[in-house]
Amino acid sequence: MLLNDVMRRLRYALSLDNSATISIFKLVDYTLEEEYLSNMMKREDEEGFLPCRDKTLAMFLDGLIIKKRGKREGVTPPVLASGERLSNNDILRKIKIAMNYQQEDMMKILRTGGFPVGKGELTALFRKADHRSYRPCGDQLLRNFLQGMVKTYRPEAHKK
Repeated sequence: MLLNDVMRRLRYALSLDNSATISIFKLVDYTLEEEYLSNMMKREDEEGFLPCRDKTLAMFLDGLIIKKRGKREGVTPPVLASGERLSNNDILRKIKIAMNYQQEDMMKILRTGGFPVGKGELTALFRKADHRSYRPCGDQLLRNFLQGMVKTYRPEAHKK
């Protein structure tokens, strides 16, 4: 799944405009130009499209955590090293932390998005990668989770 899609769907679900998104980046001491943000929000086939980098999405998610949960004293969010990738599991974990979701909340959102999962399956997504019960989060699960968030936070968008 394109990271641009993740950012676009999260912004839509949480009703974040450009200025709100830029302020979230400022929470992690990163200055994002509005033009750059606008180009990241374009579709792939639109002129001026810029791909969202893993590091950029990670900073956005860390900023969202700070916005929703507050900044932890003496702790700065880790910055992705050059070439390091952000997995779907990482994205889901950061959204879970930011939104303060419990297991039942996540299962409800996935059901709303048309992708019901059991407790065991959901728990496996949040295990360490070297754990025997770890399960990688697929694009379809992440896509349906984000769709469930849109339906949960913006129900008016789906009543048309």
